[in-house]
Amino acid sequence: MKTDDLIAMMAANAAPVDPRLPARRMAQALAGGAVVSLALLLATFGLRPDLTAMLSVPLFWIKLAFPTALAVGALLVLRRLLRPGLKVGANWNGIALPVAAIWIAGALVFVAAPAADRLPLLMGLTWRTCPFNIALLSLPLCASVTWAVRAMAPTRLRLTGAVAGLLAGAVATMVYCLHCPEMGVPFWGLWYFLGMLIPAMAGLLLGPRLLRW
Repeated sequence: MKTDDLIAMMAANAAPVDPRLPARRMAQALAGGAVVSLALLLATFGLRPDLTAMLSVPLFWIKLAFPTALAVGALLVLRRLLRPGLKVGANWNGIALPVAAIWIAGALVFVAAPAADRLPLLMGLTWRTCPFNIALLSLPLCASVTWAVRAMAPTRLRLTGAVAGLLAGAVATMVYCLHCPEMGVPFWGLWYFLGMLIPAMAGLLLGPRLLRW
């Protein structure tokens, strides 16, 4: 059989690929991972007792907005990384801007506070466990996001792994906000961010192994 005939035969049986499949797969991964992460939170830490009252406190929603914005930014970057040949470009701002905003806000709150209140604002009551709790809650999301990303055949494996890990960590932080009692902006900018960096660093180190196709 000639090469042209073989190609024609294979092409004749090819089915069209749904262009929405990658987005649908990622949505399934994030939704499924978040549900398992929430179940893990309920089983391990529980919800904060005053959560219902917190829903009417603007500062609580600002706390939740930080990891939410970072998750959206990481997702935008990841979409570019999953398309070979595309540059991330200005999409990096989706990660940089939420981090810069929380650091600036945290610095302003820190400087404006009385000297005796500054260390408690930064360290809170849970600084020893907060990053590790976030990392624990990110495990189901790391698994589900890795499943979705690997199916899309990425090429920049370390960078893709790092951004995928950051995405998992950001969504896990959103879940963790339902438990965490800390309401200090400087605390979020330091310890929440460190918690999200743990899965990001894991993705950077393990990306070439986990995302290879």
